[in-house]
Amino acid sequence: MSNEIAPQNSNDVDIANKIDEQEEAANKLQATADLKAEYKELAIQGLWKNNPGLVQLLGLCPLLAVTSTVTNALGLGLATLLVLICSNATVSAIRHWVPKEIRIPIFVLIIAAFVTCVQLLMNAYAYGIYQSLGIFLPLIVTNCAIIGRAEAYASKNPVKQAAFDGLMMGLGFAIILVLLGIIREILGQGTLFDGANLLFGEWASVLRIEVMQLDSQFLLAILPPGAFIAMGILIALKNAIDNHIKNKKVVDTEQVIERVRVNFDS
Repeated sequence: MSNEIAPQNSNDVDIANKIDEQEEAANKLQATADLKAEYKELAIQGLWKNNPGLVQLLGLCPLLAVTSTVTNALGLGLATLLVLICSNATVSAIRHWVPKEIRIPIFVLIIAAFVTCVQLLMNAYAYGIYQSLGIFLPLIVTNCAIIGRAEAYASKNPVKQAAFDGLMMGLGFAIILVLLGIIREILGQGTLFDGANLLFGEWASVLRIEVMQLDSQFLLAILPPGAFIAMGILIALKNAIDNHIKNKKVVDTEQVIERVRVNFDS
């Protein structure tokens, strides 16, 4: 009797193990899918839906002040991007050991440390752009986009997701900087990548492009008022695109509903 029961119990154990393995595999697949969806959402938020420059309107002081040329804009964008990634990753790594009561001062100290590192690197290897950016380089510490991401996301999520969030937010901010730099430099000076050698070295002098010849500089585009106007145009363009996408979705939904009604009536 016991010999007959043993194989049955063994089969039951094998079946149970297989079920557990299948459930574990399904859970892993679901976790992977959820992680991919989270990364995708972070990318969309940082680059478009919740862009620090276009939507949150954070860091406007350097955004409007240093974007007179593409080179300056790119230099500040890369510096901000690096600080965002490093500060987000660090805040996430120490989030379990930081008391809630003093978290903001600690976050600011972390950001300030990385900004200092970026300053020293630029001073050593890109002194021209370091001088060109001036006070706006250390002012990255006060950029609300950085402290905001540290508080809102990095302090509540794992390191990889926090670093990726910093990457996407930094890229979104840098893209707006470069776009403003392109608009203002073309309209103000008729060139592109003027002074690229300040950021990339002497070889980058060949990157300078003369888009159009101007008898004199267009001061409105070069000065901060021109930056406000260009920024307003970019924000209006984004809102127009969002409204177009929203209206298109509404029309598509109405068409689907109408088709369902026709099929149901027939």
